[in-house]
Amino acid sequence: MHNLLSNLRVDINSNLYLKDPESSSLGINIVKSSIDLIDLHGIEEFNFKKLAKEIGSTESSIYRYFENKHRLLLYISSLYWGIMEFQVVVQTSNMFDDMEKLLKALETLFSTPQTKCTSFQVEGQKLRHILNSEFVKAYHHKLVDEENEAGYFSIYKRLSSRLSGMIAAVNTNYRYSNSLSSLIIEGSLNQFFLSEHFHNLTDCHSKDNLYLFYKDLLTKTLTS
Repeated sequence: MHNLLSNLRVDINSNLYLKDPESSSLGINIVKSSIDLIDLHGIEEFNFKKLAKEIGSTESSIYRYFENKHRLLLYISSLYWGIMEFQVVVQTSNMFDDMEKLLKALETLFSTPQTKCTSFQVEGQKLRHILNSEFVKAYHHKLVDEENEAGYFSIYKRLSSRLSGMIAAVNTNYRYSNSLSSLIIEGSLNQFFLSEHFHNLTDCHSKDNLYLFYKDLLTKTLTS
C-alpha cells in the first residue's frame, strides 16, 4: 500500500489554482503550511498574511498560486478526497464478495489519509481534522452551483458514485444507493465532528464505533 501511494498525485481541478502548487517547493510549502494553520486556527481566522509570515514569504507570492483562501480550502478538500478514493480503490481491488468489498471501503473511509506518501508531507490526522471541521463551509454558500458546474467537487462526487456502485452491487433492488452513499461519506466527517463538539448527539466516539454503526446500518438495510 505504501509503495503504491509513494508517487500518488491527485488530479485536482486546475481551475482551483493559478499555478500548480506541486510544481515548486514554494507551492508545496504553501499547501503544507496552510494545512497546519487551518488545523490550528480554523478557516475563519486563517488568511494569506498569516500564511506568508509562517512560510517566510510575501502575500503576493501566495496569490500567484491561489486566488483566495476559499479556493485553497477547495484544493485541500480535493486533495483529501483524492487520497481517500485511491485508498478505497487499492484496499478493495482484489475483493470479490460485494458486501465484504463495501465494508472494506467503509472501513477505509473512516481511516486516516496517507498524506505522507504524496508531495505534501503533512500529518494525515491534521488533514482529516480540517475536513471534519471545514468541509461543509466549502459548499454551503450561494455560489455552490457555479462551482459544481466548474467541476470543483468532481473528486468528491466521483468517490460518492464509486461507493454508490458498491451499494447497488450488494442489492440491485435497493432504490436509494446515491442517498446512502452520500450519507456514509458525510457521516465519515460529521460523526467525528459531533463526537468532538456535541458529545451527546452521537454514539460514535471512535473510528471503531463509527464503523460498527455503519456496518450495522448497511447490513440491515441491504440484506433485510
